[in-house]
Amino acid sequence: MSGRIRGAAVPMHAPSTGPVHVLVVGEAPGPRGADKSGIPFWGDAAGALLYAVLERVGAATVPARVADGPWDGARLAADGLEPLLHGVAVGNAWPACPTNDGHRFRAPTRAELEGPANLSRLDRDLTALRARGVQGVVALGRVAARTMARVMDTEGSQGLVLAPLPHPSAQGLLSMAPDRGRGARMAELQALWMARCEEALHRAGLPHGARPISTPGGT
Repeated sequence: MSGRIRGAAVPMHAPSTGPVHVLVVGEAPGPRGADKSGIPFWGDAAGALLYAVLERVGAATVPARVADGPWDGARLAADGLEPLLHGVAVGNAWPACPTNDGHRFRAPTRAELEGPANLSRLDRDLTALRARGVQGVVALGRVAARTMARVMDTEGSQGLVLAPLPHPSAQGLLSMAPDRGRGARMAELQALWMARCEEALHRAGLPHGARPISTPGGT
């Protein structure tokens, strides 16, 4: 971990203009990544795979200088490095890095995730994206999928696609392997997850082979 957990809310990150076809949702900001960078998945260990996929399908531009140092939220923020998103937004089921003591990460509870305030926050994000043409949600991990299913079980969200996917953490990747991951090679599981993520993005509404026009920046 890079320093004390800030625990500040990390807002949804989206292009400043243009259409948004898909919202990608994880569980919560990680202590080393998004908690320090202020951008969902940016610097989180699991986020490296996600942004690699988004860049591959033309949904993100990752600065070349990101590769010049460690994949670390504090370093990325200090160097002023941010991803530019094209046609996708990224966020979390729980807005801040959960902690009881400011040092150790804990998973958000179901009561927190499905409390009225948090469900209202997520509904506001979806409402804003519906005005920009969002067609679906890619939920990374069971917690994110369960929470977003609750949010999307409303009249305003009818017709949106929910595409669940294992979380790109080591535990989530191993869940895709037969025989509980015995003998599985992490590199092969990462490649498999990236392929499935690309499929999920398109299933949720991201166009094939066309980068939506957008202005750099935005949160």
